[in-house]
Amino acid sequence: MEKYVSPEAVRVLGVLIEKELSTPEYYPMTLNALVNGCNQKSNRNPVVEYGEFQIREYLDELQRLRLVGHASVAGSRSEKFRHASAQYWSLGTKEMAIMASLMLRGPQTVGELRARTSRMAEFEDIEEVSERLDQLATRDEPLVVSIGRLPGQKGERFAHLLEGPGAIEALIAAGASGGVGLSVGAVAGLREELEEMRTRLSGLEEKFEAFRNQFE
Repeated sequence: MEKYVSPEAVRVLGVLIEKELSTPEYYPMTLNALVNGCNQKSNRNPVVEYGEFQIREYLDELQRLRLVGHASVAGSRSEKFRHASAQYWSLGTKEMAIMASLMLRGPQTVGELRARTSRMAEFEDIEEVSERLDQLATRDEPLVVSIGRLPGQKGERFAHLLEGPGAIEALIAAGASGGVGLSVGAVAGLREELEEMRTRLSGLEEKFEAFRNQFE
């Protein structure tokens, strides 16, 4: 890619894409909704705590890159934002779902991506996810790359390339040293428990967010 995006702006962009694909009735997004989406405790890695002033800075960055713009919504007094990444990169819904998941949750295997994109797009099987990943990785300007496997993990992980090669090198280094001091079984068990907790919390948070958005 010619222009790289900061990790913070990537989070904002991922939230906009996720919202459009999973709950389009609440898209475009207000500044407050973006703050809540970025700071969500479930389905996010890492968990962050951004304020409105910071979100505006990241939106400015994305606007300069022509990835985000203001949205005019009839009957709405609130300032709202929409992303333009589908047009910017010429991507379909399924590719955008993969990108959003990688932006919001970091490197993932093909199986993880299929499960975690289920609310944004429907893939027939894991093979279709692999095909879409291959398309994203073999573009003239690739958007994703394989970064290998974690200790104890069967599938290779994929990461987005929006932040540049330095970020990818750091991810590969972190993966190479991951799990030190724990057995493969212990690490796998912890991952499974954490994922189960995140799934339960995500369901509760989505219900609360839908209720709250009725009053925005």
